[in-house]
Amino acid sequence: MSWLRKKRVLLLLFIGFTAVLFLGTNWMSWFYPIHFKEEIREHSTTYETDPFLVAAIIRVETNFKTGQESKKGALGLMQLMPDTAKWALEQAKLPDVSLDELKAEPSANIELGTWYLSWLDRQFAGNRTAVIAAYNAGPGKVTSWIKDGDWDGTESAVKDIPFGETRHYVQRVIYYYNQYRELYNEI
Repeated sequence: MSWLRKKRVLLLLFIGFTAVLFLGTNWMSWFYPIHFKEEIREHSTTYETDPFLVAAIIRVETNFKTGQESKKGALGLMQLMPDTAKWALEQAKLPDVSLDELKAEPSANIELGTWYLSWLDRQFAGNRTAVIAAYNAGPGKVTSWIKDGDWDGTESAVKDIPFGETRHYVQRVIYYYNQYRELYNEI
């Protein structure tokens, strides 16, 4: 190894150790940032929903990028489908919010998505894994999978979720959820 290369390696090691000393163990938060903390905290409190779950879903859905619309038409940070959003707006009795606002306004999207997670949590009696699956595949599908014995609704049996997309989605959300819980005391 050349002297110049050794100097670069030593410099990188020095920078890394210095960062750990000054940042403590929370340096990993650089790799797992949470944006829109105030909105997540506010709406999670209002709808009694785990803020780490909200953050994990946003991370998987859009990586905290605003103004997103999927190929299937899902809107905003939490990627709410238009029909689900219209239904949820009626059920939640939220002030008039347009689909354009749900796409563009982080707070409106987080509020409706958090309300929907709260509703799903009640539907699935607090079963977080089933809630995550239902957020992706829809509550009717998840209820049917559990009723028909295709999946028992548990985290340990995620491999049995019939839809590959939903199976992968649940695994990713749980991964980020666990990372956030480990790295942050609160949101």
